[in-house]
Amino acid sequence: MNEQYINKVITGDNVELMGELAEGSVDLTVTSPPYDDLRKYNGYSFNFEVVAQELYRVTKAGGVVVWVVGDATKNGSESGNSFRQALFFMELGFKLYDTMIYKKDNPLPQNHRRYEQEFEYMFILSKGVPKTFNPVLIECKTVGQKYDYSKRGGVATLSEVNPAVRNKAEVHTTKSHKTKGNIWGYLVGMHKSTSDKIAFQHPAIFPEQLVNDHILSWSNEGDTVLDPFGGSGTTAKMAVINERRFIHIDVSGEYNEIARQRIGEVLG
Repeated sequence: MNEQYINKVITGDNVELMGELAEGSVDLTVTSPPYDDLRKYNGYSFNFEVVAQELYRVTKAGGVVVWVVGDATKNGSESGNSFRQALFFMELGFKLYDTMIYKKDNPLPQNHRRYEQEFEYMFILSKGVPKTFNPVLIECKTVGQKYDYSKRGGVATLSEVNPAVRNKAEVHTTKSHKTKGNIWGYLVGMHKSTSDKIAFQHPAIFPEQLVNDHILSWSNEGDTVLDPFGGSGTTAKMAVINERRFIHIDVSGEYNEIARQRIGEVLG
């Protein structure tokens, strides 16, 4: 049964607790596991493959898992574990529906012999074809301009716009908005990832807007949103704000107290 866990912050082993959720009962998961050097999480560790198996079991047909992850660099090489995880999810039956990028618009500069590390992967894993897609839209900079797509996207001349010169179907006027691309940039850090100062007692927090954008994209009001690595509670908080039901699981009672306070503030 799920109802006992709906809209609750639960402390415990995420594999054991997900095992108590009904099969095919979660619409959307938005999560970021501790990875590589951070694998020991406040004194705890986790088994990725077992977690992935449980996520597949509890996800509804048409449901989505947003898995945000990066790689540590050791001895001059990135670990590549993010790719291994994506491939294992596919072996389980998930579709790798999209490989998105979470770009940090203000990364901390580092002194090393490589380009600055500015991003993490956001693997969009779907159990079949996603049942929900509400795309984030952005304003078109060329709104109102006419384009002749028979000329590889070139701007149409006035004579080419004339239907007597060229077929109308080949000339299009740019709409006011278009679907956002799959590289999403966010400011991170104090007063940027969130205004909740208490959240920064956790070592790694999501930008609230990142979670908000995924929740709006892949779920609808009333859907159930899971975070099995709930941490400071950002997924649960944004689920509440967007009128979704949440299940927050974290092994750390200390971090769950942070989550309860943040969620409580938006519940009123």
